[in-house]
Formats: sequence, C-alpha cells, structure tokens
Amino acid sequence: MVDLKATLADAKFVTFLTGAGVSTASGIPDYRSKNGLYANQQDPEYLLSTDNLQQHPADFYDFVKSSMYYPEAKPNAIHEKMAAISNEKGAIITQNVDGLHTAAGAKHVVEFHGNLYHVYCQKCHATVDYRQYLQSDRHAADNGILRPDIVLYGEALSEQAISQAVTAVSQADLIVICGTSFRVAPFSLLVNYAQNDARVIAVNEEKLQLPFPFEMLQADALDVFQQL
Repeated sequence: MVDLKATLADAKFVTFLTGAGVSTASGIPDYRSKNGLYANQQDPEYLLSTDNLQQHPADFYDFVKSSMYYPEAKPNAIHEKMAAISNEKGAIITQNVDGLHTAAGAKHVVEFHGNLYHVYCQKCHATVDYRQYLQSDRHAADNGILRPDIVLYGEALSEQAISQAVTAVSQADLIVICGTSFRVAPFSLLVNYAQNDARVIAVNEEKLQLPFPFEMLQADALDVFQQL
C-alpha cells in the first residue's frame, strides 16, 4: 500500500498531473463516464472542435454554455491540498478548464487545455468577462464571435503551456497522477520527460493500465486527499 502522506513529505519537488476526476466532487461532471459531458452525444468531439465553432457557432455556443460552465463550483479538498503542497515545493499541470486549482490558491498551475473563464473576441481579440459571454456569444463592441480560451479539437496546444509542463515534470522527483485515465495525448506523454528515478503514483478510483512503471493507489481521490 502506498503511503502517500509520507511520500509527499519526503519529496523535494512534486508535480501533480490532474484530470476531470479531481473536480467531480465540486459538482462538475467528467467527460466520458455514463453521466459525463459526452454522454448521449453522438459526436461530442465535433461539438468541441474548431470546425464546429467556425461552421456552426450557435451550436458550439449552446453546447458550451449549457454543459460546461459551473461558475458556482468551489474547490474541494483535492484542489486545496494540491495547492498547499505545490506552493511549497512543486507544480500542478491540469487538463481541466474549470480554473479550480487557481481558485484554491495554487500559484504554479499549467492549464494545459486553457481556461473556460478566459473569454475573448475572435474579431478584435479583446478580453471579455465570461458573464457577458454567458449572455451572448457576440461582442457588443464589434459583433465579433466570442469564444472561451480553451484548446478545441483540431487546435494546437499553447507552446508556453507545453514548455511549462515539460519543465515541471522534468524537475519532479515525485509525480502524482490524479483523476484521469491518462490516455489522452499529448498530456499522457508528459511522463516521458520525467527523471529516470522519479517516483510515479496514480490516485484513481478505477485501476489504470499505463505503459510505464508506476504505483497504483486505487481509491476515491477525495478521501485520500482529505486524509493528508
């Protein structure tokens, strides 16, 4: 059995790699479970694609507005404990676009896929408050189509995010994978940049099968982090 508390205490630099499972306890659904964001959608990846945004902006807006925004959601114990640890000696790299790691006070966060609450106009590139976006996807100043600053299917990742993530992984002597199946590339490839002797621990309710050496802590992540 992995003693995560002792392992975290002994580590010099901890990098957390997180996915949707860390935010489900805050009331935000994940993507691929039976009640997740993609449930009952015929082609969910198209809905969140740059093609859909460009060709059917109203459909894109309806899906994002109705299914992805949870502005009342608050950080849970996982976010809070990760923030405290990473602020002292580490970093968080997240697939999540909900901003909850930062809301928990984490200072060293790489939002690998962007942030829903950063919204800009595609016409003039001005930044717009997300609450305005939830009222209309048209920019009042120039009628440009607004969009959240998240990485859509068909778009490239931010080079800055990749660079920061690679740096955070390469510095770590302990990597903790949490709340993710860790199957979606390139996020799942970040471990390739780890030190040869870095310890990798996965905390997940479902057992993971990963193509590299790691230790599995199969448990509810919220329970695990509440006990740290």
